[in-house]
Amino acid sequence: MVVVKKEKGESEERLIARFKKKVVDSGILQEIRDRQRYKPPSEKRKEQKSRIKHYIELEKKRSY
Repeated sequence: MVVVKKEKGESEERLIARFKKKVVDSGILQEIRDRQRYKPPSEKRKEQKSRIKHYIELEKKRSY
């Protein structure tokens, strides 16, 4: 959990900027994004196989 307290004489914009920086540094946003886009290992393997097939097809077309 990120806690940011307003310092004496600090503007709201600066406070928000410090908060955003702490959130990014803590990795909270990245973890949320990873959880939203979770794919099971089997799906990751399937995508990797299809990507390899696609690259092979491209190489075949380029070699003609």
